[in-house]
Amino acid sequence: MAPTTIRTPPALTDFKPLEEHLQQTPETFFGGKPVLYYHATGAKAWIPKSQRGRLPFFPADLETEPTAPEGADMSEGAEETVEQRVDLYVNSQNLTIFSPSAEVGFEIPYPVISIHAIKTIGTGETKYPSVFLQLELSPDGGADDDDFETVELTLIPPPAPAATVAPTTKAQQPETEEEPTIGKKQPDNEATKLFKAISACSDLNPDPVEEGDEDDEYDDDRIVFEGDAIEGFQGVFAGSNSGGLPPPMPGSSGWITAENVHEYFDEQGNWIGGDEEVEVDVEGEEEGGVNGGELGDGAGTVRRREVVENPAGGGGGGEKEEQGESKRARLE
Repeated sequence: MAPTTIRTPPALTDFKPLEEHLQQTPETFFGGKPVLYYHATGAKAWIPKSQRGRLPFFPADLETEPTAPEGADMSEGAEETVEQRVDLYVNSQNLTIFSPSAEVGFEIPYPVISIHAIKTIGTGETKYPSVFLQLELSPDGGADDDDFETVELTLIPPPAPAATVAPTTKAQQPETEEEPTIGKKQPDNEATKLFKAISACSDLNPDPVEEGDEDDEYDDDRIVFEGDAIEGFQGVFAGSNSGGLPPPMPGSSGWITAENVHEYFDEQGNWIGGDEEVEVDVEGEEEGGVNGGELGDGAGTVRRREVVENPAGGGGGGEKEEQGESKRARLE
């Protein structure tokens, strides 16, 4: 994406006006005419005298000094500058600058513009706004940063033409109240319009991502888990001394999910407790964390309160008699 030297001026028919572009949905987002965001003829272009020859429309022998009124208000001690009259075409593809007097122009891709800002010229009461551009040009097309030449270009667009009003007599003038100007937004000057157009088109043409721009430390797409790994096992981490789970990692959060629900419930919905089985030795040995002794009939059965207090309802079996006299009768 290098700048291009042109020998013929662009025609306005080569572009699509921004107003027309905003009023309708484009037929395609690929191809088509570039959108013209700003156009001006007879603008002033300045560069330092030491940088002559770096742009096609600033030949190395150019001696034209900045003209008034901006040139007359330059600060003392400023670097010697030369001036050229140019036409500006700020479009969605590039910034095109053409000099009719030099009969040559330059198409500048927006990534070449490293800095653009509004610059005020003048030391007195009158200030003249302009747009400052810093271009990074590579004379031999090299990609190394050391190959770039910096060009400081200042663009001063011509003032907007004053609106013409037909003369009227005093009797023809309608009596209208003056509109308050406090808090009313003032229209942008030409330099601000130029700056906003370059900003908008620069956003449409970001710097290309070149190979090697990303940090190497982020190139690795592996997931790294913290914790003490068990020697000899890949991806297996030791739990805590209290029996807790190892550090969080996929599959070790302890949640029952659709992927592992079959390890905890059978097809009828009965709890099977995963792969762990509790064994009970009839001789009284402790296995699986359960005290020895065989469990009797009905162990683990949950009975409702009504069944316990009303043996006639069935299932309770006269539990109140079995409790004996050690428990006092309930008083209603």
